Amino acid sequence: MKQLRKSRAGQAGIALPVMLIMLAVMMLSSIYLLKSTTSTTMTTTNLAYDSTLAKAADLGLHTAFQFLATEPKAALLADNAAAGYVATLNPAQGVNNPAFWAGSATVTDSAHNSIQYVIHRMCMLPGAFNSSAPANNCTLTAAKQMLNSPTRPGDSLSADRNEYQNMPELHYVVTARIYGARGGNVVTQAVVMMGP
Repeated sequence: MKQLRKSRAGQAGIALPVMLIMLAVMMLSSIYLLKSTTSTTMTTTNLAYDSTLAKAADLGLHTAFQFLATEPKAALLADNAAAGYVATLNPAQGVNNPAFWAGSATVTDSAHNSIQYVIHRMCMLPGAFNSSAPANNCTLTAAKQMLNSPTRPGDSLSADRNEYQNMPELHYVVTARIYGARGGNVVTQAVVMMGP
């Protein structure tokens, strides 16, 4: 009987420190889980916000495309600041350079987002791009004559084949950007190829 009392006396109070350690581990685990859940929620929210901004920036691309589709080709030889059109593109300037956005235009969507866009013709100089202006270096692509008939497997896609037109298509780069209310910003670009 004395031995039983001694072993119980030696064990007295051991349960409290073990329980405190277990509670501390459970508390740290719950804090980590809460922090992880919050980070996931914030990441998902930011991705949805960026997606919304990208969709809003598409309005700038569509507005610029409408301008290119309806403007007479002769009017595309010179700058048109009111429409956000620049007849040249300096390859040394990127979207982070303020000079890249010179001549840009702004459009507002239904959610009152302000979208800035600029259209650059991929030429070194304004004016004509054909043989009458050989110094004007432009990015060109040969245009296909028969757009409704796809090229069969094994057929040549070379530019000197007779199924291509003589006049190539010019490249236009449309760039749109939007600054979000929460500090985010999105820049989108599209390349449009059009004949002379």
